[in-house]
Amino acid sequence: MQIIAQIAFILAFAIGIGIFVRNVRRMIRNIKLGREIDRNDHPGIRWKKMAKIALGQYKMVRRPVSGIVHIIVYLGFIIINIEVLEIIIDGIFGTHRVFAGGGAAYDFLIASFEILALLVLVGVIIFWVRRNILHVYRFMAREMTSWPKNDANYILYFEMVLMTLFLVMNAADHQLQINGAPHYVEAGAFPVSSMLLPLFDGLSNSTLIFIERAAWWLHILGILFFLNYLYYSKHLHILLAFPNVYFSKIRPKGEFDNIEAVTKEVQLMMDPDADPFAAPAEPEGQEEGEPEKFGASDVFDLNRVQLLNAYTCTECGRCTDECPANNTGKLLSPRKIMMDTRDRLEEVGENINKNGSFKDDGKQLLDDYILREEIWACTTCNMCVEACPVGIDPMSIIVEMRRYLMMEQSAGPADLNNAMSNIENNGAPWPYNQMDRLNWANEN
Repeated sequence: MQIIAQIAFILAFAIGIGIFVRNVRRMIRNIKLGREIDRNDHPGIRWKKMAKIALGQYKMVRRPVSGIVHIIVYLGFIIINIEVLEIIIDGIFGTHRVFAGGGAAYDFLIASFEILALLVLVGVIIFWVRRNILHVYRFMAREMTSWPKNDANYILYFEMVLMTLFLVMNAADHQLQINGAPHYVEAGAFPVSSMLLPLFDGLSNSTLIFIERAAWWLHILGILFFLNYLYYSKHLHILLAFPNVYFSKIRPKGEFDNIEAVTKEVQLMMDPDADPFAAPAEPEGQEEGEPEKFGASDVFDLNRVQLLNAYTCTECGRCTDECPANNTGKLLSPRKIMMDTRDRLEEVGENINKNGSFKDDGKQLLDDYILREEIWACTTCNMCVEACPVGIDPMSIIVEMRRYLMMEQSAGPADLNNAMSNIENNGAPWPYNQMDRLNWANEN
Protein backbone atom coordinates (compact mmCIF):
# COMPACT_ATOMS: atom_id res chain seq x y z
CA MET A 1 0.00 0.00 0.00
CA GLN A 2 2.82 2.41 0.87
CA ILE A 3 4.63 1.84 -2.42
CA ILE A 4 1.40 2.55 -4.33
CA ALA A 5 1.04 5.84 -2.45
CA GLN A 6 4.64 6.76 -3.30
CA ILE A 7 4.14 5.97 -6.99
CA ALA A 8 0.89 7.97 -7.04
CA PHE A 9 2.63 10.92 -5.42
CA ILE A 10 5.57 10.84 -7.85
CA LEU A 11 3.19 10.71 -10.82
CA ALA A 12 1.05 13.58 -9.50
CA PHE A 13 4.12 15.68 -8.72
CA ALA A 14 5.70 14.98 -12.13
CA ILE A 15 2.48 15.84 -13.99
CA GLY A 16 1.98 19.04 -12.00
CA ILE A 17 5.55 20.25 -12.52
CA GLY A 18 5.47 19.17 -16.18
CA ILE A 19 2.36 21.23 -16.93
CA PHE A 20 3.86 24.18 -15.07
CA VAL A 21 7.09 24.01 -17.09
CA ARG A 22 5.08 23.81 -20.34
CA ASN A 23 3.07 26.89 -19.39
CA VAL A 24 6.20 28.83 -18.41
CA ARG A 25 7.84 27.94 -21.73
CA ARG A 26 4.77 29.15 -23.62
CA MET A 27 4.74 32.37 -21.66
CA ILE A 28 8.43 33.00 -22.41
CA ARG A 29 7.79 32.25 -26.09
CA ASN A 30 4.93 34.75 -26.15
CA ILE A 31 7.03 37.45 -24.47
CA LYS A 32 9.79 36.86 -27.04
CA LEU A 33 7.32 37.73 -29.80
CA GLY A 34 8.03 41.34 -28.83
CA ARG A 35 10.97 43.46 -29.91
CA GLU A 36 14.27 43.01 -28.11
CA ILE A 37 15.20 45.74 -25.66
CA ASP A 38 18.31 46.18 -23.56
CA ARG A 39 17.45 46.70 -19.90
CA ASN A 40 20.65 45.35 -18.37
CA ASP A 41 22.21 48.72 -17.59
CA HIS A 42 22.94 49.83 -14.00
CA PRO A 43 22.47 46.38 -12.40
CA GLY A 44 23.16 47.75 -8.93
CA ILE A 45 20.29 50.22 -9.18
CA ARG A 46 18.02 47.54 -10.61
CA TRP A 47 18.74 45.02 -7.84
CA LYS A 48 18.16 47.69 -5.21
CA LYS A 49 14.88 48.69 -6.84
CA MET A 50 13.74 45.07 -7.01
CA ALA A 51 14.56 44.52 -3.34
CA LYS A 52 12.72 47.68 -2.32
CA ILE A 53 9.58 47.36 -4.48
CA ALA A 54 9.11 43.65 -5.28
CA LEU A 55 10.46 42.12 -2.07
CA GLY A 56 9.94 44.99 0.36
CA GLN A 57 6.59 45.97 -1.26
CA TYR A 58 7.40 49.64 -0.72
CA LYS A 59 4.59 50.88 -2.95
CA MET A 60 1.98 48.56 -1.45
CA VAL A 61 2.14 50.15 2.00
CA ARG A 62 1.35 53.59 0.59
CA ARG A 63 -2.21 52.41 1.22
CA PRO A 64 -1.60 51.06 4.73
CA VAL A 65 -4.64 48.81 5.27
CA SER A 66 -4.49 46.83 2.03
CA GLY A 67 -0.69 47.08 1.92
CA ILE A 68 -0.02 45.60 5.36
CA VAL A 69 -2.62 42.86 4.91
CA HIS A 70 -1.13 42.02 1.52
CA ILE A 71 2.35 41.69 3.03
CA ILE A 72 0.99 39.33 5.70
CA VAL A 73 -0.82 37.16 3.14
CA TYR A 74 2.04 37.16 0.64
CA LEU A 75 4.88 36.45 3.04
CA GLY A 76 2.79 34.06 5.12
CA PHE A 77 1.74 32.02 2.11
CA ILE A 78 5.31 31.85 0.75
CA ILE A 79 6.92 30.97 4.09
CA ILE A 80 4.35 28.32 4.96
CA ASN A 81 5.05 26.59 1.66
CA ILE A 82 8.61 25.95 2.81
CA GLU A 83 7.02 22.92 4.42
CA VAL A 84 6.20 21.69 0.92
CA LEU A 85 9.84 20.59 0.71
CA GLU A 86 9.24 18.20 3.62
CA ILE A 87 5.98 17.03 2.06
CA ILE A 88 7.72 16.28 -1.25
CA ILE A 89 10.47 14.25 0.45
CA ASP A 90 7.90 12.38 2.56
CA GLY A 91 5.79 11.67 -0.53
CA ILE A 92 8.68 10.32 -2.59
CA PHE A 93 10.39 8.23 0.10
CA GLY A 94 7.36 7.23 2.18
CA THR A 95 8.65 8.94 5.32
CA HIS A 96 6.67 11.10 7.74
CA ARG A 97 7.95 14.47 8.96
CA VAL A 98 11.43 13.69 7.72
CA PHE A 99 12.84 16.86 9.32
CA ALA A 100 11.40 16.03 12.75
CA GLY A 101 14.89 15.36 14.07
CA GLY A 102 15.47 19.10 14.06
CA GLY A 103 14.28 19.32 17.67
CA ALA A 104 13.56 22.82 18.97
CA ALA A 105 14.25 24.38 15.56
CA TYR A 106 11.63 22.14 13.96
CA ASP A 107 9.14 22.96 16.72
CA PHE A 108 9.75 26.67 16.15
CA LEU A 109 9.23 26.36 12.39
CA ILE A 110 5.96 24.42 12.67
CA ALA A 111 4.66 26.87 15.29
CA SER A 112 5.63 29.81 13.08
CA PHE A 113 3.92 28.22 10.08
CA GLU A 114 0.72 27.76 12.05
CA ILE A 115 0.64 31.35 13.32
CA LEU A 116 1.26 32.59 9.78
CA ALA A 117 -1.48 30.29 8.46
CA LEU A 118 -3.94 31.88 10.88
CA LEU A 119 -2.81 35.38 9.85
CA VAL A 120 -3.17 34.45 6.16
CA LEU A 121 -6.70 33.20 6.81
CA VAL A 122 -7.62 36.47 8.53
CA GLY A 123 -6.01 38.52 5.75
CA VAL A 124 -7.76 36.59 2.99
CA ILE A 125 -11.11 37.08 4.73
CA ILE A 126 -10.43 40.83 4.93
CA PHE A 127 -9.69 40.90 1.17
CA TRP A 128 -12.86 38.92 0.46
CA VAL A 129 -14.94 41.36 2.50
CA ARG A 130 -13.41 44.35 0.68
CA ARG A 131 -14.27 42.86 -2.70
CA ASN A 132 -17.65 41.30 -2.04
CA ILE A 133 -19.26 43.27 0.79
CA LEU A 134 -17.62 46.70 0.88
CA HIS A 135 -17.38 46.76 -2.94
CA VAL A 136 -14.25 48.93 -3.09
CA TYR A 137 -14.78 51.16 -6.13
CA ARG A 138 -11.60 50.27 -8.03
CA PHE A 139 -12.66 46.61 -8.13
CA MET A 140 -15.95 47.50 -9.80
CA ALA A 141 -14.77 49.18 -13.05
CA ARG A 142 -16.22 48.22 -16.44
CA GLU A 143 -13.23 46.06 -17.42
CA MET A 144 -13.71 43.97 -14.26
CA THR A 145 -16.09 41.56 -15.95
CA SER A 146 -17.13 38.16 -14.62
CA TRP A 147 -13.76 36.45 -15.14
CA PRO A 148 -11.53 39.07 -13.42
CA LYS A 149 -13.96 39.25 -10.51
CA ASN A 150 -14.28 35.48 -10.22
CA ASP A 151 -10.54 34.96 -10.63
CA ALA A 152 -9.82 37.16 -7.61
CA ASN A 153 -12.37 35.27 -5.51
CA TYR A 154 -11.16 31.85 -6.69
CA ILE A 155 -7.68 32.64 -5.40
CA LEU A 156 -9.07 33.82 -2.07
CA TYR A 157 -11.13 30.65 -1.68
CA PHE A 158 -8.12 28.57 -2.67
CA GLU A 159 -5.93 30.17 -0.03
CA MET A 160 -8.63 29.69 2.60
CA VAL A 161 -8.88 25.99 1.74
CA LEU A 162 -5.11 25.44 1.64
CA MET A 163 -4.57 27.11 5.02
CA THR A 164 -7.48 25.17 6.54
CA LEU A 165 -6.14 21.87 5.18
CA PHE A 166 -2.72 22.68 6.61
CA LEU A 167 -4.16 23.27 10.08
CA VAL A 168 -6.46 20.22 9.95
CA MET A 169 -3.54 18.05 8.82
CA ASN A 170 -1.45 19.28 11.75
CA ALA A 171 -4.31 18.90 14.22
CA ALA A 172 -4.93 15.26 13.24
CA ASP A 173 -1.19 14.59 13.30
CA HIS A 174 -0.91 16.15 16.74
CA GLN A 175 -3.76 14.01 18.07
CA LEU A 176 -2.13 10.89 16.63
CA GLN A 177 1.13 11.84 18.34
CA ILE A 178 -0.72 12.21 21.64
CA ASN A 179 -2.33 8.80 21.08
CA GLY A 180 1.09 7.26 20.41
CA ALA A 181 0.09 6.00 16.97
CA PRO A 182 2.88 4.14 15.12
CA HIS A 183 4.76 6.18 12.50
CA TYR A 184 3.63 9.51 14.06
CA VAL A 185 6.72 10.65 15.93
CA GLU A 186 6.32 13.39 18.50
CA ALA A 187 7.61 16.49 16.73
CA GLY A 188 6.49 20.05 16.14
CA ALA A 189 4.62 22.65 18.15
CA PHE A 190 0.98 23.33 17.28
CA PRO A 191 -0.26 26.55 18.90
CA VAL A 192 -3.14 27.01 16.44
CA SER A 193 -4.14 23.53 15.29
CA SER A 194 -4.19 22.29 18.90
CA MET A 195 -7.34 24.41 19.32
CA LEU A 196 -9.03 22.04 16.85
CA LEU A 197 -8.37 18.95 18.97
CA PRO A 198 -11.85 18.95 20.62
CA LEU A 199 -13.23 18.21 17.14
CA PHE A 200 -11.35 14.90 17.17
CA ASP A 201 -12.49 13.68 20.60
CA GLY A 202 -13.51 10.04 20.52
CA LEU A 203 -12.22 9.35 17.01
CA SER A 204 -10.25 6.18 16.44
CA ASN A 205 -6.67 6.21 15.21
CA SER A 206 -7.75 4.79 11.85
CA THR A 207 -10.21 7.65 11.40
CA LEU A 208 -7.61 10.20 12.45
CA ILE A 209 -5.11 8.71 10.00
CA PHE A 210 -7.70 8.96 7.23
CA ILE A 211 -8.32 12.64 8.08
CA GLU A 212 -4.59 13.43 8.31
CA ARG A 213 -3.77 11.63 5.04
CA ALA A 214 -6.74 13.18 3.22
CA ALA A 215 -5.71 16.68 4.34
CA TRP A 216 -2.07 15.93 3.42
CA TRP A 217 -2.98 14.76 -0.10
CA LEU A 218 -5.48 17.56 -0.73
CA HIS A 219 -2.95 20.12 0.51
CA ILE A 220 -0.14 19.05 -1.85
CA LEU A 221 -2.49 18.47 -4.80
CA GLY A 222 -4.04 21.86 -4.13
CA ILE A 223 -0.60 23.51 -4.22
CA LEU A 224 0.21 21.81 -7.55
CA PHE A 225 -3.14 22.91 -8.96
CA PHE A 226 -2.59 26.44 -7.65
CA LEU A 227 0.86 26.52 -9.26
CA ASN A 228 -0.63 25.72 -12.67
CA TYR A 229 -3.64 27.97 -12.21
CA LEU A 230 -1.32 30.96 -11.85
CA TYR A 231 -0.64 31.04 -15.60
CA TYR A 232 -4.30 31.78 -16.29
CA SER A 233 -4.69 34.20 -13.39
CA LYS A 234 -3.77 37.74 -12.47
CA HIS A 235 -1.83 36.16 -9.62
CA LEU A 236 0.98 35.33 -12.02
CA HIS A 237 2.57 38.43 -10.48
CA ILE A 238 3.60 36.20 -7.56
CA LEU A 239 6.31 34.87 -9.88
CA LEU A 240 6.81 37.77 -12.29
CA ALA A 241 6.91 40.80 -9.97
CA PHE A 242 10.64 40.36 -9.36
CA PRO A 243 11.86 40.28 -12.99
CA ASN A 244 9.28 42.88 -13.95
CA VAL A 245 10.58 45.39 -11.39
CA TYR A 246 14.19 44.55 -12.27
CA PHE A 247 13.64 45.32 -15.97
CA SER A 248 11.45 48.35 -15.37
CA LYS A 249 12.52 51.79 -16.56
CA ILE A 250 15.04 53.52 -14.31
CA ARG A 251 15.44 56.71 -16.36
CA PRO A 252 13.26 59.73 -15.50
CA LYS A 253 9.64 58.75 -16.09
CA GLY A 254 8.97 61.76 -18.30
CA GLU A 255 11.76 60.82 -20.71
CA PHE A 256 10.47 59.21 -23.90
CA ASP A 257 12.32 56.62 -25.94
CA ASN A 258 13.50 57.97 -29.26
CA ILE A 259 12.97 56.04 -32.49
CA GLU A 260 16.38 55.11 -33.88
CA ALA A 261 15.47 55.83 -37.52
CA VAL A 262 14.08 59.27 -36.66
CA THR A 263 17.12 60.09 -34.52
CA LYS A 264 19.45 59.22 -37.40
CA GLU A 265 17.37 61.31 -39.80
CA VAL A 266 17.59 64.35 -37.51
CA GLN A 267 21.31 63.84 -37.04
CA LEU A 268 21.72 63.69 -40.81
CA MET A 269 19.80 66.95 -41.21
CA MET A 270 21.95 68.65 -38.56
CA ASP A 271 25.29 67.44 -39.96
CA PRO A 272 26.63 69.92 -42.53
CA ASP A 273 29.15 67.36 -43.82
CA ALA A 274 26.63 64.54 -44.33
CA ASP A 275 25.82 63.30 -47.84
CA PRO A 276 22.06 63.84 -48.25
CA PHE A 277 21.98 61.29 -51.06
CA ALA A 278 23.70 58.49 -49.14
CA ALA A 279 21.53 55.44 -48.49
CA PRO A 280 20.69 55.24 -44.80
CA ALA A 281 21.81 52.15 -42.90
CA GLU A 282 19.09 49.70 -41.98
CA PRO A 283 18.33 49.49 -38.23
CA GLU A 284 19.81 46.49 -36.47
CA GLY A 285 17.69 43.36 -36.95
CA GLN A 286 15.78 44.80 -39.89
CA GLU A 287 16.02 43.22 -43.34
CA GLU A 288 17.43 45.28 -46.18
CA GLY A 289 14.77 47.25 -48.00
CA GLU A 290 12.17 46.62 -45.30
CA PRO A 291 10.60 49.89 -44.15
CA GLU A 292 10.61 50.39 -40.40
CA LYS A 293 7.23 50.46 -38.71
CA PHE A 294 6.79 53.41 -36.40
CA GLY A 295 4.95 52.79 -33.16
CA ALA A 296 2.76 49.79 -32.37
CA SER A 297 -0.55 48.47 -33.63
CA ASP A 298 -0.20 44.91 -32.32
CA VAL A 299 1.68 42.96 -29.66
CA PHE A 300 4.47 42.11 -32.13
CA ASP A 301 5.40 45.81 -32.23
CA LEU A 302 5.75 46.17 -28.48
CA ASN A 303 9.00 45.37 -26.70
CA ARG A 304 9.49 42.36 -24.47
CA VAL A 305 9.37 44.32 -21.23
CA GLN A 306 5.96 45.71 -22.20
CA LEU A 307 4.71 42.17 -22.83
CA LEU A 308 6.20 41.05 -19.50
CA ASN A 309 4.27 43.97 -17.96
CA ALA A 310 1.04 42.57 -19.39
CA TYR A 311 1.58 39.16 -17.80
CA THR A 312 2.59 40.76 -14.49
CA CYS A 313 -0.45 43.02 -14.11
CA THR A 314 -2.19 42.37 -10.78
CA GLU A 315 -5.43 44.05 -11.89
CA CYS A 316 -5.41 45.88 -8.56
CA GLY A 317 -6.66 49.06 -10.23
CA ARG A 318 -4.35 51.47 -8.45
CA CYS A 319 -3.26 52.85 -11.84
CA THR A 320 -6.85 53.49 -12.94
CA ASP A 321 -7.72 54.90 -9.53
CA GLU A 322 -4.96 57.52 -9.90
CA CYS A 323 -5.57 58.27 -13.61
CA PRO A 324 -6.88 61.87 -14.05
CA ALA A 325 -8.45 61.00 -17.40
CA ASN A 326 -10.41 58.13 -15.87
CA ASN A 327 -11.39 60.26 -12.86
CA THR A 328 -12.94 62.86 -15.17
CA GLY A 329 -15.09 60.28 -16.94
CA LYS A 330 -12.88 59.54 -19.94
CA LEU A 331 -12.88 56.06 -21.44
CA LEU A 332 -9.22 55.40 -20.57
CA SER A 333 -8.35 52.85 -17.90
CA PRO A 334 -4.63 51.99 -17.64
CA ARG A 335 -5.56 48.66 -16.06
CA LYS A 336 -7.67 47.80 -19.11
CA ILE A 337 -4.72 48.66 -21.39
CA MET A 338 -2.66 45.97 -19.65
CA MET A 339 -5.50 43.44 -19.51
CA ASP A 340 -6.23 43.94 -23.23
CA THR A 341 -2.55 43.53 -24.08
CA ARG A 342 -2.38 40.26 -22.18
CA ASP A 343 -5.63 39.01 -23.77
CA ARG A 344 -4.35 39.76 -27.25
CA LEU A 345 -0.98 38.16 -26.48
CA GLU A 346 -2.71 35.04 -25.22
CA GLU A 347 -4.88 34.98 -28.36
CA VAL A 348 -1.73 35.14 -30.51
CA GLY A 349 -0.16 32.40 -28.37
CA GLU A 350 -3.16 30.11 -28.87
CA ASN A 351 -2.96 30.80 -32.61
CA ILE A 352 0.67 29.61 -32.56
CA ASN A 353 -0.21 26.56 -30.43
CA LYS A 354 -2.84 25.57 -32.98
CA ASN A 355 -0.98 26.32 -36.22
CA GLY A 356 2.68 25.90 -35.29
CA SER A 357 3.34 29.52 -36.27
CA PHE A 358 1.22 32.65 -36.25
CA LYS A 359 -1.43 32.77 -38.96
CA ASP A 360 -2.94 36.17 -39.67
CA ASP A 361 -6.29 36.32 -37.89
CA GLY A 362 -7.32 39.74 -39.15
CA LYS A 363 -7.09 41.25 -35.69
CA GLN A 364 -4.72 43.56 -33.88
CA LEU A 365 -4.38 45.11 -30.45
CA LEU A 366 -5.32 48.58 -31.67
CA ASP A 367 -9.02 48.95 -32.54
CA ASP A 368 -9.93 45.29 -31.85
CA TYR A 369 -8.97 45.54 -28.17
CA ILE A 370 -7.86 49.07 -27.36
CA LEU A 371 -9.92 51.90 -28.82
CA ARG A 372 -8.41 55.11 -30.20
CA GLU A 373 -10.57 57.14 -27.86
CA GLU A 374 -8.83 55.45 -24.95
CA ILE A 375 -5.26 56.22 -25.99
CA TRP A 376 -5.97 59.83 -26.93
CA ALA A 377 -7.55 60.43 -23.52
CA CYS A 378 -4.16 59.88 -21.84
CA THR A 379 -2.49 63.02 -20.46
CA THR A 380 0.93 61.26 -20.23
CA CYS A 381 1.17 62.37 -16.61
CA ASN A 382 2.77 59.06 -15.51
CA MET A 383 0.49 58.68 -12.51
CA CYS A 384 -0.35 55.12 -13.56
CA VAL A 385 3.35 54.21 -13.65
CA GLU A 386 3.99 55.85 -10.29
CA ALA A 387 1.02 54.08 -8.69
CA CYS A 388 1.79 50.54 -9.87
CA PRO A 389 3.14 48.40 -7.02
CA VAL A 390 5.11 46.12 -9.38
CA GLY A 391 6.63 48.59 -11.86
CA ILE A 392 4.22 48.26 -14.80
CA ASP A 393 4.21 51.00 -17.46
CA PRO A 394 0.83 51.26 -19.27
CA MET A 395 1.74 54.71 -20.62
CA SER A 396 4.55 53.33 -22.78
CA ILE A 397 2.05 51.17 -24.69
CA ILE A 398 -0.26 54.15 -25.15
CA VAL A 399 2.61 56.28 -26.49
CA GLU A 400 3.65 53.56 -28.97
CA MET A 401 0.10 53.34 -30.30
CA ARG A 402 -0.06 57.11 -30.65
CA ARG A 403 3.18 57.00 -32.61
CA TYR A 404 1.70 54.45 -34.95
CA LEU A 405 -1.42 56.51 -35.56
CA MET A 406 0.52 59.74 -36.10
CA MET A 407 3.54 58.48 -38.05
CA GLU A 408 2.01 55.60 -39.99
CA GLN A 409 -1.56 56.73 -40.57
CA SER A 410 -1.56 60.49 -39.87
CA ALA A 411 -4.66 59.69 -37.87
CA GLY A 412 -4.38 61.99 -34.87
CA PRO A 413 -7.25 64.06 -33.48
CA ALA A 414 -8.14 67.12 -35.55
CA ASP A 415 -6.82 69.61 -32.97
CA LEU A 416 -3.49 67.80 -32.76
CA ASN A 417 -3.18 67.56 -36.54
CA ASN A 418 -3.81 71.30 -36.82
CA ALA A 419 -1.16 72.04 -34.20
CA MET A 420 1.37 69.78 -35.93
CA SER A 421 0.66 71.41 -39.30
CA ASN A 422 1.12 74.86 -37.76
CA ILE A 423 4.45 73.80 -36.22
CA GLU A 424 5.57 72.51 -39.62
CA ASN A 425 4.50 75.62 -41.50
CA ASN A 426 4.80 78.41 -38.93
CA GLY A 427 7.29 77.10 -36.39
CA ALA A 428 4.62 77.33 -33.65
CA PRO A 429 1.36 75.54 -32.83
CA TRP A 430 -0.68 78.69 -33.49
CA PRO A 431 -2.09 79.62 -36.94
CA TYR A 432 -0.07 82.82 -37.37
CA ASN A 433 2.39 83.63 -40.13
CA GLN A 434 5.99 83.75 -38.94
CA MET A 435 6.21 87.40 -40.07
CA ASP A 436 3.44 88.26 -37.62
CA ARG A 437 4.75 86.37 -34.60
CA LEU A 438 6.12 89.47 -32.84
CA ASN A 439 3.14 91.74 -33.52
CA TRP A 440 2.04 91.30 -29.92
CA ALA A 441 5.14 93.24 -28.79
CA ASN A 442 3.96 96.33 -30.66
CA GLU A 443 0.57 96.39 -29.02
CA ASN A 444 -0.06 99.11 -26.41
